[in-house]
Amino acid sequence: MGLYTEQLSGTSFTQTRNKNLRTWLYKISPTVGHTVHTHIDRKEFSNWISDFESSNDDNLTITPDQIRWTVFPFPDKKEKIDFIHGIFTYCGAGSPGLKNGLSVHLYSCNSSMEENSAFYSADGDLLVVPQHGELFITTELGKINVKPKEIVVLPRGLRFKVDVTEESRGYICEIYKGHFTLPDLGPIGSNGLANARDFEVPVAWYEDKDCEEFKVISKFSGKFFYTTYTHSIFNTVAWWGNYVPYKYELDKFNTIGSISFDHPDPSIFTVLTCPSDEAGYK
Repeated sequence: MGLYTEQLSGTSFTQTRNKNLRTWLYKISPTVGHTVHTHIDRKEFSNWISDFESSNDDNLTITPDQIRWTVFPFPDKKEKIDFIHGIFTYCGAGSPGLKNGLSVHLYSCNSSMEENSAFYSADGDLLVVPQHGELFITTELGKINVKPKEIVVLPRGLRFKVDVTEESRGYICEIYKGHFTLPDLGPIGSNGLANARDFEVPVAWYEDKDCEEFKVISKFSGKFFYTTYTHSIFNTVAWWGNYVPYKYELDKFNTIGSISFDHPDPSIFTVLTCPSDEAGYK
């Protein structure tokens, strides 16, 4: 009929049937075909209050516009920018103090972190998605190498160091509430999305090293601190448990409704035809 199909979602689409809220709309014109939103003077709706936690940060802007993120540039080659100093926040909601919400960052770096240094976020899990360049991550539980088309989750409070051999760039999602988990499959089938068996965790790796100063930088409730040690903090000889960093190869992701993984290959089947019986069945 020449209409535009849109879905209005009240929940994430992976919610189970009893919690899934959505309505399909078939429209003459698409919702995205609008002009730039113009700010309305607050006095016009002075009795309608929704914002109970305003920020005075001039770097933050609230807008209902649909915005695309332009490509983030690599650092100037004259400068050495490591992973944690190359992070730029694009957007977010909530706050780590309330343990609710998330923030979206981009990182762009061309240098490894200092030899005797590490970092951790006390505010939330970090989901790192490289777009260009491989990351060589040393954590307290072992080493993980992550390249484009892979993702890695670094849990809250886990200390780590990032090395690079070339310019690297990508995305980071930091969540303040809970932890990243695999959604229940529910009505979307038994083979969609990601299989738990395809997530990889590091084996223990350690260095027994004394040094004059080993600096650990931390982010706590949005503020930054540092402390020092006289030895390497990567000195975990062995570990066991289920609070660990892990990575996933995106090529193993099975799109809902596809038959790319965990489905039989039709070519392996042979059609068998039985002779007709008296009733005419085959």
